[in-house]
Amino acid sequence: MSIGILDIIIIILFALLMLGIGLYYRRYSNRNVSSYFLGGRKLPWWLAGISMVATTFAADTPLAVAELVHKGGIAGNWLWWNFLAGGMLTTFFFSRLWRKAKILTDLEFIELRYSGKPAAFLRAFKAIYLGIFMNALIIGWVNLALLTIIQVFFNTTYQEAFVYLAIAMVVVAVYSSISGLMGVTVTDFLQFFIAMGGTTLLAYYVLRGPEIGGISGLVEKLPDATFSFFPSIADDATVGSFTGSLTLSVGAFLAFIGLQWWSSWYPGADPGGGGYIAQRMMSAKNEQHAIAATLFFQIMHYCVRPWPWILVGLATIILYPELEGSEKRLGYVMAMRDYLPAGLKGVLLIAFFSAYMSTLSSQLNWGASYLVNDLYKRFIDRDAGPKKLVKVSQVSTIIMMLVALLFTPFMRSIAEVWLFTIEFGAGLGLVLILRWYWWRINAWSEITATIVPFIVYLVGRFYFHLTFPNSFFVTMIVTTVAWIVVTYCTAPTDMDVLKKFYARVEPSGAWRPVRELLGIRGRQGKIKSLILCWISSIAMTYGILFLIGYVIFSQWNNAFVMLSVISGSFVILAYHSKKINIFGDEKEQANTETEVD
Repeated sequence: MSIGILDIIIIILFALLMLGIGLYYRRYSNRNVSSYFLGGRKLPWWLAGISMVATTFAADTPLAVAELVHKGGIAGNWLWWNFLAGGMLTTFFFSRLWRKAKILTDLEFIELRYSGKPAAFLRAFKAIYLGIFMNALIIGWVNLALLTIIQVFFNTTYQEAFVYLAIAMVVVAVYSSISGLMGVTVTDFLQFFIAMGGTTLLAYYVLRGPEIGGISGLVEKLPDATFSFFPSIADDATVGSFTGSLTLSVGAFLAFIGLQWWSSWYPGADPGGGGYIAQRMMSAKNEQHAIAATLFFQIMHYCVRPWPWILVGLATIILYPELEGSEKRLGYVMAMRDYLPAGLKGVLLIAFFSAYMSTLSSQLNWGASYLVNDLYKRFIDRDAGPKKLVKVSQVSTIIMMLVALLFTPFMRSIAEVWLFTIEFGAGLGLVLILRWYWWRINAWSEITATIVPFIVYLVGRFYFHLTFPNSFFVTMIVTTVAWIVVTYCTAPTDMDVLKKFYARVEPSGAWRPVRELLGIRGRQGKIKSLILCWISSIAMTYGILFLIGYVIFSQWNNAFVMLSVISGSFVILAYHSKKINIFGDEKEQANTETEVD
């Protein structure tokens, strides 16, 4: 065993603290399903934003980032940094709309926006597909990372590590089921800072060791290309080939950088928002808090969070050069084991348990919201009262935990699950974006964009033997053509439904027929300013990300350039956000919505 009695005591005390928080917030979650799944729509922006960051900081993310860095240098992170454009699109184009929709889950949006039996079918299908199947896959890959950490730290077999994992899942299921979203977000807040503190401590101890010799030693011992912030492009490159820095083929570059962020559905980076990100936006105090929370999340997620992981990943190239393939992710765990003193090992284990618990609790609460609001209440028992729905929510949380636990032994590769979810969502993203901004999108559009990728991917993979990125391109193109054709070959959404939706949400974009029926003349002029807010926020966030890196590596000229980019982008963002009153000076809206339980 690589940890001592002090480490074990710290872990036990942490578990008791999480359970205590769950018990304290039980009184807030027992009122109705809005309190249980949305915290009564009272979350301030900073709590909702930190909760988003904590949820996306899972036990697997530091390991995955370290593996990317080990394979492709700092530039290897572009395989997820490219999602920033989609994240900022959500911030400025969709977070306000999600809050204005006044719905309990993002799947409830389907029958708010679409009409008839196709809308009901789509809502039920997605409640099962996302709430059970996809949720279990996500939890499964997070479980794989924690299993790896447990096996290395405790020097156990897979079966013994699985027992420890099951205990951790039970602890999370208990406190998240009794506390609801309010308890989940408060524990997220605490867990995020523990996780960040722990990973920062690890970076400090690894870099100060004689094998590395600080930042200067790191720079001396690795090729210059390893520290490049941008990938190189080569026609004959394979994804992730290592020449000191990430090298991508033209096709892979287009897929990762230019297409994936808007065309493909991916959990936590949904084009147009969705999932637990939409849940946090809908739980915010008002529209301004929803926008601020999402912007804060993007900056923390891309700029602040990854640098301790990147530094440890760079160090593992020197410390563990023998690691090959997927074993490179083990370098992070080995550094934890080999370079932390007693007591701090327990602290870092707590950091990883924190990351794991914050993700798991959010996934369980989010998945249960689909099963209760979009399946049970909508199709099984429409007359269920608030107390009964809360009980069903608690039971659903436990069921989700058991299903995910059963899925875990069948999963062997985190990377394969990531690629699976990206390809099975190829082509869906554009529908999720346009359904807010184009009246002609209907339920059949989204049904087609949801189902066609399954068919195209399976045929391409097993009949034509296509591999990524070619399979991604084919799936995206066929899916896009299919849903556009279906859109024009099927009837529009019932106009009464569209009028009700428009009156509640007031979206911009191509809604002229609906506006005319409502007696609204002229075009709304927010799109131009929203686009400028979006572009300037992307530039500002990438600027902050690179500024931190250049300061770490003492590249002061580049740091000055990034500071100029940040300043100019911030001025543009501030001007246009004020012009369309995104954050506004208006008083906080009274929470007077009538909740339907």
